[in-house]
Amino acid sequence: MDYDLAYANADFIPNATAYPPRWAREAEEFRAARKDHTRLGLSYGDTPREAFDLFLPDGDPRGLVVFVHGGYWLAFGREDWSGFAAGPVARGWAVAMPSYPLAPKARLRDITRAVARAVARAAREVEGPVVLAGHSAGGHLVARMNCSDALLPEVAARRLRRIVAISPLADLRPLTHTRMNADLRLDAAEAQAESPVLGTPRHEIATLVWVGAEERPAFLDQAIWLTEAWDEARLHIAPGRHHFDVLDPLKYAESPMVDALLAD
Repeated sequence: MDYDLAYANADFIPNATAYPPRWAREAEEFRAARKDHTRLGLSYGDTPREAFDLFLPDGDPRGLVVFVHGGYWLAFGREDWSGFAAGPVARGWAVAMPSYPLAPKARLRDITRAVARAVARAAREVEGPVVLAGHSAGGHLVARMNCSDALLPEVAARRLRRIVAISPLADLRPLTHTRMNADLRLDAAEAQAESPVLGTPRHEIATLVWVGAEERPAFLDQAIWLTEAWDEARLHIAPGRHHFDVLDPLKYAESPMVDALLAD
């Protein structure tokens, strides 16, 4: 099996290079439109990447969504994704979007713990239930928050209503066979320890695994593996969506994804 080909998303998405600039443009536009309801660069750690942006609704927040971005733990930051806060914010929820340390400077175990600190810190800013959403590598990271060894403080874990893992990487062992592992530096032990499917004791938080029907077979497999591994997980396969546009419904208040994210 060619693992590099199996996990190459952009090579199989028409006009894939147009997506990141569009995300960045929409993010800037959203921040400008919501500048009076936005708090940027709130720190949760000692490095510049350990910070989050907080987008507030017009009234008192009904709760908090924390969205964790993807990029194979190697790329992007919070400033690229602001536009995807639009749907939950329009429904009266606050949205926190953290950056986190990236590989190769950071190991995945350190990234996991950074996200746990980000969730805990953001939860101190907003009262009410907390929902986690993440895409791709971010889907892996929010799924890890269901695992007790991720070191999410119990005071934050008790407030978690739901995890929505969008196109997540749930078993990291295949990635040890890819060229990107030169930067990820996953060995067998860390790949197992950081894989949500591999039996780490869990908080048993309701989890929705959302994946596009047109994604690479490897990502459909990853979604299915997580659903099969966790009794608390349910699978949704979105018709006609690939790895990049699977996120688009987050921008729309009445979309099925936002409905599922914020359901009571």
